[in-house]
Amino acid sequence: MKLSIVIVNYNVCYFLEQALHSVFKALKNVDGEVFVVDNNSVDNSLEMLAEKFPQVKVIANKDNVGFSRANNQAIRISTGEYVLLLNPDTVVEEDTFEKCIAFMDKTPDAGGLGVKMVNGKGEFLPESKRGIPYPSVAFYKLFGLSKLFPHSKKFGSYHATYLDENEVNQVEVLSGAFMMLRKSVLDKIGLLDEDYFMYGEDIDLSYRVLKGGYKNYYFPETRIIHYKGESTKKGSLNYVHVFYKAMQIFAQKHFSQKNAKLFSVFINFAIWFRASLAVLKRIFDRLWLPLLDAIIIYAGMFMIARYWDSNILAARDSAFPSFYYYIVIPCYILVWLLAVLLCKGYRRPVQLSSLNKGILTGTVVILLVYALLPETLRFSRAVTLFGAMWTVISMNLTRYVLRHLPAGSDFVGSQNTRRILVVGESVEANRVLGLVRMMDAKCSFAGIATLHDGQPKAAPIVGTIEHFSELLSLYRVNEVIFCAKDVTSEQIIDWMSRLQDSQIEFRIAPEDSHFVIGSNSIFTPDSLYTIPVRSLAQRSVRRSKRIFNVLISCLLLLFIWLDIWFVRRKGQFVRNIFAVLADRKSWVSCVHYDRFGEFVRPGVLHPTDTYKGQTFSDDMVMLADDLYFRDYRPRVDLATMWNSFGDLGRS
Repeated sequence: MKLSIVIVNYNVCYFLEQALHSVFKALKNVDGEVFVVDNNSVDNSLEMLAEKFPQVKVIANKDNVGFSRANNQAIRISTGEYVLLLNPDTVVEEDTFEKCIAFMDKTPDAGGLGVKMVNGKGEFLPESKRGIPYPSVAFYKLFGLSKLFPHSKKFGSYHATYLDENEVNQVEVLSGAFMMLRKSVLDKIGLLDEDYFMYGEDIDLSYRVLKGGYKNYYFPETRIIHYKGESTKKGSLNYVHVFYKAMQIFAQKHFSQKNAKLFSVFINFAIWFRASLAVLKRIFDRLWLPLLDAIIIYAGMFMIARYWDSNILAARDSAFPSFYYYIVIPCYILVWLLAVLLCKGYRRPVQLSSLNKGILTGTVVILLVYALLPETLRFSRAVTLFGAMWTVISMNLTRYVLRHLPAGSDFVGSQNTRRILVVGESVEANRVLGLVRMMDAKCSFAGIATLHDGQPKAAPIVGTIEHFSELLSLYRVNEVIFCAKDVTSEQIIDWMSRLQDSQIEFRIAPEDSHFVIGSNSIFTPDSLYTIPVRSLAQRSVRRSKRIFNVLISCLLLLFIWLDIWFVRRKGQFVRNIFAVLADRKSWVSCVHYDRFGEFVRPGVLHPTDTYKGQTFSDDMVMLADDLYFRDYRPRVDLATMWNSFGDLGRS
C-alpha cells in the first residue's frame, strides 16, 4: 500500500462528501486506502458514508475525542508507506497524490510535505508554509511586524512570507489541513500528541519531524482548496483562547523551562490582547456606520438650520436658541437612527428598502411628537422636513458609495438578484441549474457554459469555457457554479485563482448531490430554511393557504364561463373547484403529500409544474416537496397555477 489518507470529520457532512469525491478521483492511479474517523457527528455523516462511499474505512467514535486522538486511531491501523492527514473541508487536484508521492520518493530526507492551499475564493492561504512560533516570531506576528516586513526572514518567519509561494522550499511547519508524512518517520518520532485537542498538533508534529533529523517541504506544484474555519470561526473569542493555549502546551513541551515561562507569560498576554481586539472589532463593526450616518446627517442639518436662521428667521427678528443645534438636532438624529435599527436597516447585508422604511418611520414619529409639543418648543417644521430629505439622500448616498468600494458587495445588499453561470456539460449543468432555481427564485440570469463546442447554442447554453471571461463580463455574472462531475479540480482552482480579485462568488456542485458549496458556506435546502418561519406545519400558514384556495376557487367559479375554455378536461376542472372548496384538495400541493401527514392535502398541481418542459428525478421531486413545505408562499401557488392553467382539470 502506497498511501493511507486519514480524514477526521465532525458535523461537516457536505464538505466531507465533496472532499471524498475529489480524493477518489486523485487515487485513480495510486494504491491507497481512505479512513474517515467520525467524532460523533449528528448531521448524517455516517449515513452518507455508508450510502455513497462504502469503500471508505470508517471509525465511528461515540464522543468527540479531538483531532489528534482521532487521527492516531486511523494511523495505527494504516498500512500505507505514506500517511496523509487531510481536512474534510478540502478539495484536491486530480494529480495531487501522484505528484506528492513522486516528490517524496525522490527526496529521501523529506519527512513531511505540504502543498499550496487556496481558499474558496481562490486566494493563497499563507498558512501553507509556516515557521516555528518561537517567542520572537510570535511577537512579530502578534504586533503586526510580519505584515509590515513580509520579505524579512526575521520578521516574516511566522508564515515564511520571505519564501516564494510558487517555489519548492524547506519549511519548519506544515498545515494539518494537508500533511503527508512517511509512516517510517511516524514510527520513529511518534504519532500526534493527544494533549492537543484542536490546533497546535500540526506545529508539534512538524517540529518533531525536524528534531528526528528529517526535513519538511513546501510543495506548490499541486494545489488544494481549503475552505477553512467551518468548525471554529477564527474571529471568535473561543478560537483565540484555544489556539493560544495550544501554543502554551507547545512551549512547555519543547522550550527550556526559562523560555517556557517567558512564553507562557507572553501567551497569556496575547490571549487577553487578541480577545480585547476581537471585542473592540465587534463593537466597531456594529457602530461605525451609525456613527458615520450621525456625523453626515448632523453636518447637513446644521447647515440647513444655519441657512434658515440667517435668511428666514432673521427677517422675522427671530433665531433658533443655541440648544437647538446641540440638543434638538441630535435628538432628531437619534430617533432616525433608532427607527432604522428597529426596521433592520443596519442588518447586513444592508437592504435599502429597510433603510428607507426606518427613515420614514422616524420622520413620522418626530412629526407626531412635534405636534404635541407646546408652541414655545416648535421651532421649525420646515427644517425638520428638509432634514428628513437630507437624511434620505445622505444615507442612501453613503450606501451607494459603500457598494462601489472593493469590499462593498460583502456589506451592502446591492445585488438583490443572482446572475449565475453554471460551468459543465449540458446534462449535469441543467441538473444543477434546476436545483439552484428551486432553492432560490432570486435569479435574474442563469446560463450554462459548456466545456466543448460540440453542443448547440440553445438556451440556457450561452457559450463555452473557452470564452469564460467574456461570458462573465457580457452577462454581468456575480456567481459561478462549477460542476465537479465535469470540471476538474485543477481547472476550478485555475479559474478561481485568476478571478480572485473579482467580486464573483464561486461555488462547487459535487456530482449526484443536492447541495452546492460556496466560499465559506454551504448552499443547501437545510441551510436556507433552517428556521421554517413559513412552514405548512404552522397553523397560521395553513390558514393563509386555505384562504388562498377558497378565494381562487370562488374567482374561478365566478368566471367559469370564461376560464373553462382554457382548461383541458373541463368536467374534472369543475369537480376540482368544489373539492378545493370542501378542503378535500388543494390547488397546489406536494407530489408525495402523504409524507407530511395532516398538514397537506392532495394537490391538483405540484411545485415542479412551475418548471414547464423540465423532467425531474425522484430525488429532485422529493427536494421540491421539502422546499414547498418548509417555505410556503401564496405567490408560488399563483405562479404554478398561471404556468399550468390548462392542467387545472387534472384528476
